[in-house]
Amino acid sequence: VQLQASGGGLVQPGGSLRFSCAASGFTLDYYAIGWFRQAPGKEREGVSCISSSSTDGSTYVVDSVKGRFSVSRDNANNMVYLQMNSLKPEDTAVYYCATDGHVGTSCPPQYDYVYWGQGTQVTVSS
Repeated sequence: VQLQASGGGLVQPGGSLRFSCAASGFTLDYYAIGWFRQAPGKEREGVSCISSSSTDGSTYVVDSVKGRFSVSRDNANNMVYLQMNSLKPEDTAVYYCATDGHVGTSCPPQYDYVYWGQGTQVTVSS
């Protein structure tokens, strides 16, 4: 199981970015996919999650990004996206996508995520 996140960069406050999480060798649609971030000196934080499409496909975003971030699937391209709008300096972090590797699950607790993509840096600064 290999995941690859892309789409980070430098953006001004109020700007937008879209992260993509791609998979090698498996179909993302079958798995719950989570997005996490880790800022310097802080613990890793769960940002968002989308359940497997074979469940209710429900999504979750942490309160600090609610109304600004959203998660979605593009099954035709085997991708999961994290759309980030109205970015703030406190969103600056390394962002990761991950999965628990179990087919057909809802969003699991953070400790169940075992397959991680490489991190991608987001810097929100003027």
